Amino acid sequence: MFHLFSKKSGNLKDDSLSGLTVALALVPEAIAFSFIAGVNPLVGLWAAVFMGFITAACGGRPGMISGATGAIAVVAGKAVQYGDNLGDGLGLQFLFAVIMVAGCIQILFGVLKLGRFIRLVPHPVMIGFVNGLAIVICMGQFGFFKKFSHLDESGGRVMEWMQGSELGILIGLIVLTMAIIQFFPKITKAVPSTLVAIIVVGLIAYFGPDARTIENVLRDGGGDGTLSGSFPVPAWPSGIVWGDHWMFILQTAFVVAMVGIIESLMTLQLIDEITETRGQGNRECVAQGGANFLSGLFGGMGGCAMIGQSLINIKSGGRGRTSGIVASVSLTLFIVIGGPVIIQIPIAALVGVMFMVVIGTFEWSTFKSFGKIAKSEMLIILTVTLVTAIMHDLALAVFVGVILSALVFAWESSKHIIVTMHKDSPEERIYGVEGMLYFGSVREFSDKFQARSDVPNIVIDFEEARVCDLSGLEAINALGERYRNAGKVLHVRHLSSDCRQMLEKAGTLVDIEVLPDDPHYSVALLRSEKSKIIGS
Repeated sequence: MFHLFSKKSGNLKDDSLSGLTVALALVPEAIAFSFIAGVNPLVGLWAAVFMGFITAACGGRPGMISGATGAIAVVAGKAVQYGDNLGDGLGLQFLFAVIMVAGCIQILFGVLKLGRFIRLVPHPVMIGFVNGLAIVICMGQFGFFKKFSHLDESGGRVMEWMQGSELGILIGLIVLTMAIIQFFPKITKAVPSTLVAIIVVGLIAYFGPDARTIENVLRDGGGDGTLSGSFPVPAWPSGIVWGDHWMFILQTAFVVAMVGIIESLMTLQLIDEITETRGQGNRECVAQGGANFLSGLFGGMGGCAMIGQSLINIKSGGRGRTSGIVASVSLTLFIVIGGPVIIQIPIAALVGVMFMVVIGTFEWSTFKSFGKIAKSEMLIILTVTLVTAIMHDLALAVFVGVILSALVFAWESSKHIIVTMHKDSPEERIYGVEGMLYFGSVREFSDKFQARSDVPNIVIDFEEARVCDLSGLEAINALGERYRNAGKVLHVRHLSSDCRQMLEKAGTLVDIEVLPDDPHYSVALLRSEKSKIIGS
């Protein structure tokens, strides 16, 4: 997996050059996401600056890059539309308010140490996630193959596919970029091949054929083609009556926070796997929250971890915090000073870079897995991939994958409760139980015992089994009542002390045997459930 990415340790030179490469790759992405959110490109660019700097300096995953992202832009766009509908130019103010509240939620999430829940994401979900992400990144580049055509009747900007020599030049430069990235490391690894590719293709486009640049992208989006602005000053969202709109702000901010946390923690886990190191999820949540709060305060649209740019950073040799800091500082200089130069970068170079990220991200071994892994796991991989690719919602895809994995686990494990007879006499039968007794397997467990046709004394040995939840305890209790009503006695042995205490306090009709080799484990009960069974 991720064979295009090396697992070497970084240094100051590698981090600095990698950060410069990432800064160049951040520009078109931030501009594109600004258009999605319906705001000025500078709003997205400053978001990338603040998100990148704060998370690089204080976050839980060195080498990971944060900035304005598509998923956040979609939700942020709703806040802009909501404010615009109220008039008085409140769209941006509502955007900043939502981003700041979302930051506070993320900080709380990290302080409460809820980042550990990312460990519940199964490996098939992770594979589907990266595959779907690769498809989304790839599809996102196709927009650069279009150019502005005309305004429609409602004043909307109509884009059309490029044709002829213009399209040929774009494709040729993209292929050249990808070739340099792939083969330049065989010459030397002293300089990131991605940075070399951008510079070489940029010079070719400048002195050679007329190629589309970042300036063209800005003009196609309705701008004047320039990229410059002074460093923003903090400003609290004005003109908003918080008491009248708190529900919308809170709901939208919660969605932004959760999407940002899930994408960031999934990216963190991905970078952990590539670099064979371990990040700190809760610390990353706090850093992401602080970055979003300050981004909103300084006029940015907020964001989260960017998988594409993070992978560019890793491939270019960036491993430490310096790479993200350099990327943010460089992007600031691009905006304040170097705008006239940056807008001349051919878009083909940046598209080629992202296509190489797609190739390195996609889990190509998935195709070899057909017929070699369980059908349920392949179903999970395909489902998460399709949800990610079709819905463009990475958080939803992860939720769907986790829920589907849980259902598959419950279904499969419910069929593996095994009851065998250890002793059979006219007066006593001893049954041995293997497997997990929980809500999904209690029906299978109960159906294996026939109280009316059984002998007077029944012993059920749970030495090879585990009672997992309240449903399992209730199943044992209900089975004891069935045997009692049939005039027979049910004995159980090798239950944990936790199970024995709960059954005894519930007034069970089962005879519980206490043995020296009883197991020790706790039953997974909510406090309210425990009170319920004790008080029943």
